[in-house]
Amino acid sequence: MAIQPVGFNNFSTNYQAKKVNFKGNEGYENPINRKSERNLAILGSVGGSALVGLIAGGLSTAFDKIKAKKLYPIAIGTAAGLITLGLTLPSKLYNTKVNAYAREKEMDVFARQKSAQSNIYEDIDSEIKDDKVSLDDKINHYATVKMADNGNGMMVKGV
Repeated sequence: MAIQPVGFNNFSTNYQAKKVNFKGNEGYENPINRKSERNLAILGSVGGSALVGLIAGGLSTAFDKIKAKKLYPIAIGTAAGLITLGLTLPSKLYNTKVNAYAREKEMDVFARQKSAQSNIYEDIDSEIKDDKVSLDDKINHYATVKMADNGNGMMVKGV
């Protein structure tokens, strides 16, 4: 099973899609990239503040009674855009950093879970193929693993 991050082919010349591999001993590489998350947050904040600046400049031309001063709408739009950028950028950067950290940890837990699940199923498979293990033990172990996998409940066993 391979999970790939969303990317654009011509986004960068040295961009290579990372593949998450849960099988084998190659190791796990987390697909969450904090640097690209930060850059996307900055890009979104700059784009939003530019839009606010354009709207403020456009509204100032609609309410402008003196047509001689052409720089006022540009100044008003620029000021509105910079104020919006100054107010939104720190919050977006902080939230992006926190969310990226949380998603990294979730992907680590997911990878460990898949690895452990794969190992358990390999052990069960080898146990099923072994003729020395009784049929009751095979069924019991397989049913326990399936119940744990489906989350149906906890099974308490005596020794």
